[in-house]
Amino acid sequence: MGGAKVGVLGLQGAARRHAEALEALGATAVALGRPEHLAGLDAVVLPGGESTTIARLLAGTGLAEPLRRALAEGDLGVLGTCAGMILLAREVLDGRPDQVGLGTMDLTVRRNAFGPQPASFEAEVAVAGLAGGPFPATFIRAPVVTRVGPGVEVLATVDGQPVLCRQDRRWACAFHPELSADLRLHEAFLASI
Repeated sequence: MGGAKVGVLGLQGAARRHAEALEALGATAVALGRPEHLAGLDAVVLPGGESTTIARLLAGTGLAEPLRRALAEGDLGVLGTCAGMILLAREVLDGRPDQVGLGTMDLTVRRNAFGPQPASFEAEVAVAGLAGGPFPATFIRAPVVTRVGPGVEVLATVDGQPVLCRQDRRWACAFHPELSADLRLHEAFLASI
């Protein structure tokens, strides 16, 4: 776990806090912004931000296709949070017509389904397999999972809605674990890769 090299997508969104959490756990966090940055990585983090903007930037940098291929082939673990969850989902509801994500997790998500920015909230979320009690989760314009494929495990829910899912080494999270001082979710992700 401690020796993992993790690329944190730095095109737009909350990359710094993820990098700090990973480094605190002994991983090496590196900025990911171009295809050549994928070399030697064990995993990537797709942070929150604005999913349509991140998708356009991924395409513009030439990173979208090599990243999609590496994730689909299982070469990389991935943690997608909020916008990152949207990018990972196979189907996105209420997205822009031209929005193209990575589509490497068998999920359908609805963008901003928990409400606009003023409806942001915090919740104590019970995460399957995570010792130490509920996880303090922050939801900001969070997506909602409306469909989970047969190979996807739901690790946490809020009001009956899946908010943390795992498919092999791919993790998708509707909330922002990097905004908490609690490192258990990042630690569990690192242990899985």
